[in-house]
Amino acid sequence: MPVYEFECPEGHITEDLVPMGTTHIKCAKCNKKAKKIISQCTFELKGGGWYADGYSSKGSKSSKKSD
Repeated sequence: MPVYEFECPEGHITEDLVPMGTTHIKCAKCNKKAKKIISQCTFELKGGGWYADGYSSKGSKSSKKSD
């Protein structure tokens, strides 16, 4: 189950581990209906990574023969 952020009408933001189809929960602070909000993603790719190392169209360094 993923963690989602929810916001109630009072402005409280809560994170909760809920099933994917959940659209509303009860706010833990004021007991009002809180709706699911879109939160900022913290996933970021940096550096060469697997794409540049394993899937580029150039030949890999290990496949070149040394003289």
